[in-house]
Amino acid sequence: MSLTHRDVATVGIGGPVGSGKTSLVSELVPELRERGLDVGVIANDILTQEDADALRERFAGLVPKDLVAGVETGACPHTGIREDPSMNLAQVDDFLAEHPDLDLVLVESGGDNLAATFNPELADYSLYVISVAEGEDIPRKRGPGVVECDLLVINKTDLAPHVGADLDAMERDAEAVRDGPFVTTNCKTGEGVEDVLEHIHKGVLFA
Repeated sequence: MSLTHRDVATVGIGGPVGSGKTSLVSELVPELRERGLDVGVIANDILTQEDADALRERFAGLVPKDLVAGVETGACPHTGIREDPSMNLAQVDDFLAEHPDLDLVLVESGGDNLAATFNPELADYSLYVISVAEGEDIPRKRGPGVVECDLLVINKTDLAPHVGADLDAMERDAEAVRDGPFVTTNCKTGEGVEDVLEHIHKGVLFA
């Protein structure tokens, strides 16, 4: 896999509203820093910097403030990560201008539908996050986000018994519709985050 941004790897994190993308980023970054990696984060949102502000506060003392940025995409969040990723690419360049030894940039998309995918010029590796609370039928609906991502993350597993979702069925369906891997996570407890990290390392950091 060739890297698109000089010597920095980029990982796209997509998924519907409320699936847990920001929570996953919140869990991943401290672990990546623990492994000695310098990380930047771009949080896409429609009209606000709310997620970026929350992440900047969450990572205070861990990640320099200028390595957490927000991109306001307007009404179509998928445009900023697929059709016209220029704002995100410019932000990656801004990161590198000040931090040329940066190892990794996480690009979190705004909440979108199952068709959202990342432009390969923006993301060397992509995750797509779904929540069991959205319904156990999400994997078998075969949206491009679910099918085409490098790693599917089935999140909020703790909610399965409360929303009547059959987690085993979701895992079977994910395996049936995808050629690539999937993992299950509970970002409230950190369960499964290590598995996500291992896939990122193998997929794009080659470590």
